[in-house]
Amino acid sequence: MSCDSGTPDFATTHWSLVLRAGGDNKSATAALQTLCERYWYPLYAYVRRRGLASPEAQDLTQEFFARLLEKNSLAAASPERGKFRAFLLTSLKNFLVNEWERGRAQKRGGGERPISLDLESAESRLRLEPAHELTPERLFERQWALLLLEHVMQRLQAEQTAAGKERQFELLKEVLVGGSDRLPFLAIATDLQISEEAARQAGSRLRKRYRELLREEVSHTVATESEVDDEIRNLFQVLAGG
Repeated sequence: MSCDSGTPDFATTHWSLVLRAGGDNKSATAALQTLCERYWYPLYAYVRRRGLASPEAQDLTQEFFARLLEKNSLAAASPERGKFRAFLLTSLKNFLVNEWERGRAQKRGGGERPISLDLESAESRLRLEPAHELTPERLFERQWALLLLEHVMQRLQAEQTAAGKERQFELLKEVLVGGSDRLPFLAIATDLQISEEAARQAGSRLRKRYRELLREEVSHTVATESEVDDEIRNLFQVLAGG
């Protein structure tokens, strides 16, 4: 995916690619699998919060993705389906209704597993969530937002490390979450052996690059550029409990 001055190229964005191709070509299938591998955890958390034990929740999540990734499974997809997270959750709900109505006795998940689920990590995350304060839907939204921001931070850290600025990143990353007013720029400048103004400018550049990567990451999950700002607002509203 190309990126010019932080603006995503929506001609090759993951979800818009899947929608345009209807899932019926190799590029669209690969794009869909990438998205599923990245965002499986909020769906798993949703299934668990619905009351299923972890082995059954894992099998159901795997089977859901197996069916989703089958050839032509997205042939009916259209831009009207909107955001990828909304499409996934609606699809999962329909899948679970069908599974429960069918009441299959055989063990699920016995076939090929299209994506790898880190069950131990998933259960550790779930233990940190309030037991009764979040509905399955709100938990899904919260975990989606946290996971997306985590990917953004990982990408930014990788970029800074590759540029030989790992120490600078560690000292300045609080500017991304706590604002610049609370950072001890003089102490940071001394540590980095640069001027205080240079440290402030480095923090400003880091914040700008974070915003660029956030927009790019969000663009992977919406159908059109016009949805990006709305989706970003939604992410932070969810995290703020709004």
